[in-house]
Amino acid sequence: MNLFYNQNGVGNVLMAQLTTDRPHEVVAESSKDVTILKDGEGEIVGFNLFNASSYLDLQEAGQVKLTEEIVEKISTALKKNDVNIELDVDLTPKFVTGYVLEKEKHPNADKLSVCKVDVGSETLQIVCGAPNIEAGQKVVVAKVGAVMPSGMIIRDAELRGVPSSGMICSAKELDLPDAPQEKGILVLPDDAVTGEAFEKVMD
Repeated sequence: MNLFYNQNGVGNVLMAQLTTDRPHEVVAESSKDVTILKDGEGEIVGFNLFNASSYLDLQEAGQVKLTEEIVEKISTALKKNDVNIELDVDLTPKFVTGYVLEKEKHPNADKLSVCKVDVGSETLQIVCGAPNIEAGQKVVVAKVGAVMPSGMIIRDAELRGVPSSGMICSAKELDLPDAPQEKGILVLPDDAVTGEAFEKVMD
């Protein structure tokens, strides 16, 4: 689940996205302060909570950080509005240190590499276009469901016929200060801990 709130830009509305899929059709159903969004098959893909500040204390402008407390308050707000949605929330970090186990040439694209990346809890296959990617590096991985500073949401994808789950990030994509303008992923120090949240690495 991803949450977004921008009172100045959108109004007092908390927008919740429950899937990274892009539905072709969206149907809206309202119950008091909640508008439920469903895809063409009737599956709930998100909801909007209006008058959000009466249910939660929201200071963010943009993505809202998920915590157990926030999830509990949203669940209470939904029940108050006679909405029964079971929130299946992953609170694990979406930006983590990854270790590049393997790098192979993409079979259908000269400038792409197919990497196997250990992110602690699992090994992901990620297609990467950075010229400086190499096996043995510690890198920043945006896992599926991560929201980039640009607002782009990371989804499972297929790049030139090869499945890719996640993105290996550059400093520019992470909107880090003094990020170099030339293409290339951010390489972390060797002592960075695989699977650890990226913000902890930067502390």
